[in-house]
Amino acid sequence: MDIAATSLTNSTVTPQTETSEAVISSDFDTFLKMLTVQMENQDPLNPTDSSEYAQQLATFSGVEQQVLTNDLLNALMVQMNTTGMAQMADWVGKEARATAPAYFDGSPVTLAPNPASVADKVELVVFNAAGDEVQRMEIPKSSDPIEWAGTDINGTPFPSGIYQFQVESSSNGEVVLSEMSDVYAKVQEVRSENGESILILEGGIAVVASSVSALREA
Repeated sequence: MDIAATSLTNSTVTPQTETSEAVISSDFDTFLKMLTVQMENQDPLNPTDSSEYAQQLATFSGVEQQVLTNDLLNALMVQMNTTGMAQMADWVGKEARATAPAYFDGSPVTLAPNPASVADKVELVVFNAAGDEVQRMEIPKSSDPIEWAGTDINGTPFPSGIYQFQVESSSNGEVVLSEMSDVYAKVQEVRSENGESILILEGGIAVVASSVSALREA
């Protein structure tokens, strides 16, 4: 299992309305010139039906309107996304709960496990950034938050870095559910990426804002 912090670069989405309109205008001028040449060079004994010209004009007009509509929708999406980021500005500095790895720097990490209701034994399995299992410990059969101290059985702290937490629920000696635990991590930044609001957590871990299930003061 490979675990890595997700690093996102800033990107700015710029509406392409002016560029698209320029292209449409250029294409329409070209279309009219071609239509004019077609009319001038048609066979006088077998002229093209005027309804065909009307159909061509209507088709081009429909394409033009569709492109302009798409540009408008893109501009609205950018505006809505910017508004959403502004509304989430106060998330920075708070702790968000999400299903994601967590960065350990020596301080305990708060986990929010969700074991199976039929389980008679629940274990927390911890993996390091390389995907190696570094610890396995039994935890209460409860969805209440718990603290992972980040120390081994001798009390020696694990190295700082990114860790992932798996919750294994067993019944009668068989694993019935194994899923990644939610963690609480401080929000360091809110970004816009591909039309979505992205939260950058401690350690550079990125999560989609819509995946956050809780928010609390740090």
